[in-house]
Amino acid sequence: MSRPLIVIVGETASGKSAIAMKLAQIYGGEIISADSWAVYKGMDIGTAKPTKDEQRLVKHHLINIVEPDQDYTAGLYQKDAGVAMSQIYAHGNIPIITGGTGLYIDGVIFNFSFMKTSVKKEREYYNSLSLKQLIVKINERNYDLTGVDLRNKRRLIRVLETKGEVPKRSKLRANTLVIGLKTERTKLRKNIEQRVELMLKKGLKREALNIAAKYGWDCEGMQGIGYKEFKRWQDGELSMRQTKQQIIKNTLALAKRQRTWFKKNRQIEWVRTMTEAEQLVEKFLRS
Repeated sequence: MSRPLIVIVGETASGKSAIAMKLAQIYGGEIISADSWAVYKGMDIGTAKPTKDEQRLVKHHLINIVEPDQDYTAGLYQKDAGVAMSQIYAHGNIPIITGGTGLYIDGVIFNFSFMKTSVKKEREYYNSLSLKQLIVKINERNYDLTGVDLRNKRRLIRVLETKGEVPKRSKLRANTLVIGLKTERTKLRKNIEQRVELMLKKGLKREALNIAAKYGWDCEGMQGIGYKEFKRWQDGELSMRQTKQQIIKNTLALAKRQRTWFKKNRQIEWVRTMTEAEQLVEKFLRS
């Protein structure tokens, strides 16, 4: 029989990480991050990684595991999350997966059968193309782009690599509780605006420019929100105020895509407060 797994999902800046931290402390859990940008080393401020104090308080997995210029796929995440879960169970603890990358989470809890990636030369060729050129190629081959972020180069390349096929999924993993955090739209927007403001005060611009100087603006990590926007600032196309507003705009668009993705999962138990989440976990662990 499968051992218990708790999953906390929601939009960016909804507060799911704080709830995961509290649940981990109450029930003896370790957190597995499900953030496609937090896997990159050095990208700390823009991905809102847990602080060193938080990591000392609760063990975190799958953050800072690859360099910003390395590819990291949902298939790799699925394998790495499986290893992390085994380690957590060996510690006698409960794994708590939390994050906003729906494909990463669904790949684990629905045991997706991911298609193989393309050979290195083919991947390099696709990487050399612009977003517009990739979309043209996809349309020429009549691959479905429904639900694909057209501004995310990795996602577009993945469509070409898999010839438009989508991963096959199984039933929800046994003994798994999936909690979704509902946040009122106005509050979420305020949270995002405050988060971006705080990131900038902490040195987000410096972090982005340092990574770009080391790996280049075209590296995988620099395609993330909060990083790619500084290219236009550096080129003189945007003022700092405009850059800030662009980051907020792109983050709000990300939240909308996350909301759409998670709405498809009928197994999610939606809550609004920590108390509601704790009640669900208490009932789940007793059953």
